[in-house]
Amino acid sequence: MFALTYATRQKEIIDVVLRNGWDYMRGLLTGGTDDEPQIPTPEVLRKILVELGPFYVKLGQLLSTRPDLLPPQYIEALSALQAQVPPVSWLAIETVIQEELNQPLEEVFQVIDPVPVAAGSIGQIHRATLLNGDEVAIKVLRPGIEKIVAQDSALIRGIAELVSMTEFGRTYDVVNLADDFTKAVKAELDFRQEGSFTEELKQNLSKTRWFDPKQLVVPKVYWELSSSKILVLEWLYGQQLLDADLSEPLTLKTTQERRQEITSLLLRAFFQQYYIDGFFHADPHPGNIFYLKDGRVALLDCGMIGRLDPRTQQILTEMLLAIVDLDAQRCSQLTVKLSDSAQPASTSQLENDFERMLRKYYNLNLAQINFSEVVYEMLQIARKNKLRLPGNLGLYAKSLANLEGAGRKFNPKLNVIEEVKPLMTDFFERQLIGVTPLQSSLRTILDLKSISLKSPRQIDVFLDRLTSDTLQWNVRLQDLDPLRRTLELSVNRLAFSIVIGSLTIGAAIISTKTSTTHLVIISDILFTVASFMGLGLIISIMRSGRLR
Repeated sequence: MFALTYATRQKEIIDVVLRNGWDYMRGLLTGGTDDEPQIPTPEVLRKILVELGPFYVKLGQLLSTRPDLLPPQYIEALSALQAQVPPVSWLAIETVIQEELNQPLEEVFQVIDPVPVAAGSIGQIHRATLLNGDEVAIKVLRPGIEKIVAQDSALIRGIAELVSMTEFGRTYDVVNLADDFTKAVKAELDFRQEGSFTEELKQNLSKTRWFDPKQLVVPKVYWELSSSKILVLEWLYGQQLLDADLSEPLTLKTTQERRQEITSLLLRAFFQQYYIDGFFHADPHPGNIFYLKDGRVALLDCGMIGRLDPRTQQILTEMLLAIVDLDAQRCSQLTVKLSDSAQPASTSQLENDFERMLRKYYNLNLAQINFSEVVYEMLQIARKNKLRLPGNLGLYAKSLANLEGAGRKFNPKLNVIEEVKPLMTDFFERQLIGVTPLQSSLRTILDLKSISLKSPRQIDVFLDRLTSDTLQWNVRLQDLDPLRRTLELSVNRLAFSIVIGSLTIGAAIISTKTSTTHLVIISDILFTVASFMGLGLIISIMRSGRLR
């Protein structure tokens, strides 16, 4: 049965691709080696993904988090991708809730609205009221989605194996990428994970000295009513931030002052997530940021979360300073440190690319710099130079872009760099002494002790080798082979010229000093050999294009 369904699905995919054009697939089928991935135009790709259904829409949304893989026009097209799926009937949704709670709905809820608040590719949301009067949102897994994901995951891997025959596929290891993407989609099928993400974010943001945590809300999770297929969350009364009426509740502050307060709150909260917690909301688009009736701000939908390890946080902190200083060389060095792959083919080319990118910001003040755009361009430069960056950097860039985009729409006077300047001291304090100063100090003392114990012995070995002539130096210079070959060619030509000159002079001496027949013949032979050798040398020089 599965084999039959699999074959049917294959036919559906082929039909969709054929309807949207087949020309772009020729590169794949012929094993093309272009630097750019051989995929359809952004508009066609987006249309194909929508027609293929919810799983492929979700895959496109995940691809939009990887500006290190795709050019900007693809990221833009995929970022706005939404599944065009009709809501599931209330009867099917009611059955899922009933099975998961394992008790009659009337024993848990006063009322459930059968009309969904929202319907997506993975689940849909209904509003309800608990028996104790609490208003809640019930997120319900779309019935049958597990089978669709399992089936399409196998097809995606087959496509990835085909793409792996191209240079793009080999460079970015698309089979592993496909496995990572499908694993991420499968993880979203378990709502307990989203619930734990929501709780972790709520706890992290409650502990801060950068902003008033009472002004930022993450919904409460009702764990006793949640499972892998349903997630029950606190219902928050408010509007999307861009549509909100900031005059409520009544305050003495102007609308612009409120806008400034809210953007400062959001930027500080997210920069704490990026650079301190290492755990961040990866999808802060305007629809996931609400302005509540009591004047607080809420972050919703924690299904997509990114993580940054301490080493990456440190490098990104340094990158932030390098970008502010417009230091192309330092940006280049830090990008290589972030990379999972080997050194770039040309470090000078990488540095030149950063120089060209940063040059357009030389005459701008900090308020005019779009920080997320700079980060996106950094990832594009890495892609161009075939540096494979960790996938979490794509989520970081997407989160930052969504945050800054929403912030600039809400407050056109937003200046990201100025907003985070007061936090820079904390960033570097954390990098220098860590979260626990005592522990960091003890570690430093142990490192110094290790160095002090090893150094005398290492110096003794060095001096011993130096005095016994056993010291060897291993020096490796890049780009030396072309120079070596050029020198060898020049030396060979010089030696060849000396031989030709010697033969010519010898033949001339013989011809002027004797009239013996056999010596005259030798002289003629020497002249002939010298002439042919000279002619060959001239032809070689002319062919090399270095006659002048």
